[in-house]
Amino acid sequence: MSNRLAQEDSPYLQQHKDNPIDWWPWCDEAFEKAKNENRSIFISIGYSSCHWCHVMEKEVFESEEVASFVNNHFICIKVDKEERPDIDKYYQEVYQMLNRRPGGWPTSIFATPDNKPFFAGTYIPPESRDNMLGFSELTSIIAQKVGEKDEQIFKNADEIANFLQRSNRPTQATKLTANIAKSFLKQAEFNYQPQYGGFSVSPKFPHTSTLSFLLDIHLTQESQSAKEMIVHTLKQMQLGGMYDLVEGGFCRYSVDEMWLVPHFEKMSYDNALLCQLYTNAYKHFHEESFLTTAKESAEFMLKSMSEDNLFYSASDADTEGVEGKYFVYTPEEVTQKLSESGYSDAQIKTILSDLDIRRSGNFEGDNIVRFEEELRPEWFENVMKKLLDIRQTRTAPFIDKKVQVSWNAMMIKALFILSSVDKDYIKIAQKSLDALLNTMLIEGELFHSTLIHKTPKVKAFLEDYAYLGVALMQGYQQTFDERYIIMAQQLANQALEQFYDGGRWLFSRGEFETEADTRDSSYPGEVGVMIDLLLSLGSLVDDKYRRFAFKSLEYYSFDVHKKPLHFPYMASQILRYVSGDRIIKGTHAALLDVNTALLNYPYARYQAIKEQEGFLICGENSCFSNTHNHQDFNELIKKSRF
Repeated sequence: MSNRLAQEDSPYLQQHKDNPIDWWPWCDEAFEKAKNENRSIFISIGYSSCHWCHVMEKEVFESEEVASFVNNHFICIKVDKEERPDIDKYYQEVYQMLNRRPGGWPTSIFATPDNKPFFAGTYIPPESRDNMLGFSELTSIIAQKVGEKDEQIFKNADEIANFLQRSNRPTQATKLTANIAKSFLKQAEFNYQPQYGGFSVSPKFPHTSTLSFLLDIHLTQESQSAKEMIVHTLKQMQLGGMYDLVEGGFCRYSVDEMWLVPHFEKMSYDNALLCQLYTNAYKHFHEESFLTTAKESAEFMLKSMSEDNLFYSASDADTEGVEGKYFVYTPEEVTQKLSESGYSDAQIKTILSDLDIRRSGNFEGDNIVRFEEELRPEWFENVMKKLLDIRQTRTAPFIDKKVQVSWNAMMIKALFILSSVDKDYIKIAQKSLDALLNTMLIEGELFHSTLIHKTPKVKAFLEDYAYLGVALMQGYQQTFDERYIIMAQQLANQALEQFYDGGRWLFSRGEFETEADTRDSSYPGEVGVMIDLLLSLGSLVDDKYRRFAFKSLEYYSFDVHKKPLHFPYMASQILRYVSGDRIIKGTHAALLDVNTALLNYPYARYQAIKEQEGFLICGENSCFSNTHNHQDFNELIKKSRF
């Protein structure tokens, strides 16, 4: 018999609807029941493509024995972190405070009957092992102590609640200077892994915003070191493993140093941000393989992760309870498929060797497809089709069909950037942007997430305003459609009204008032993205937005200048603010003819004006040159900076 989660829209909550645990969704009724019946609260937070969430479900939440106990002693609440990131942010702070380290998913929170947390964990095994207290033993102890109204538990819970209410305002500001680029470069070089690229050993994340700021540094400081780190890392990542050579698209991260063994889930935000990065790197470094990777990632999203011009959230790592089962190969099945397709024994031997497919396997006895060489052989495209044929006989990974504004906006921005080198993507980007606005902007109010063809319920958070705003501004740069810039201005105004406080930004208000992210983690923190939007509006619409951007940068400046490697997007906006935007002004028609021209200055923007002979090159406050030849843009901008 299904529990209450059967009535929820979230795909993650739906995954737990048949658990024997009597799950509640997040709602007032659940908390009232806990208080009235003096029951401890267990809050479990995760997401649909989370491997360890699946493991805990199988080992713990599907256990009739566990369910029998917790149903009698606890109110159990399930939360989809992607649907309610405000709740997740709050409890991640609880976890960090209690454990002195960052948390993860699943997140397991135990709270008093009046919902004051006192214990926070991640994955908890069913029984105690390896110095980890098991779920059965832990819940037994907690139920007893809460039932007895143990004084220490309630005292600890009160102290935690009081601590979480304290302001974490920065203690001081520091001067914004271009030296942040040198500091960032030095820290990046220290962490760089020269053999396979990237900035960590394992687990290894793509660190897209780090690479993106290095590209800005290369373009503004002519740093050869920055260029080498970018190019080598991007080449290594696209060889296969974390990058899926068969279907395109990047997996979440690699568990080893050489990008071979991925955590097989594919997230829309990773593919959006990497598509943007590979496209921009192609434009400046002219590596054809970078454009190929960008297009393959975009096509993966369009083919496998979209519906009605909107993008899904994620595809799962597991199929049939096994991580990566859909993605890996045996030499026998590949040999048989290629032989049936007319390949000779000698050709098959070469192909298996080149793709690192061997009898011993490179992942738990099976094989992840990966090249060791950069150039793809002539047979690549046809062989990948054969490997895809093999996959299509298997159970495909579960796809979370939730639509989130911020993640869709990232993908839309990627498509607009891709359209600067391939015009075929411009209409796709516009259709997706229109679909997102029509679905998630209702009577002037922005919402956060929904399922396709469902009415959204959760109101937008700061990241939704920020990412949608910069996507609109990118759309303006490719089309010069005034509607986009007007909408971006409206979103910025609403965000300032709802989430801004004298330089400080909140992620959410209301039930949970949480601080906005300045650090870049899975994707860039929304404060940096919001500042990006404000600086663009300051250059193209009204200087007042630039003043809001400055106050925001100043507010967070001390931490960013101290450890810029932790804040790549924010650091890039400091360099942008100090260096200044350059604006190329011309008529709508004239700009459409030249806006695919390569601009070497990363903070250059186009602006359509009604009447103009040729093009004006301007700073934020004045214009300093004019030309009729778009080939002069880079030289004129360069001269203005010295």
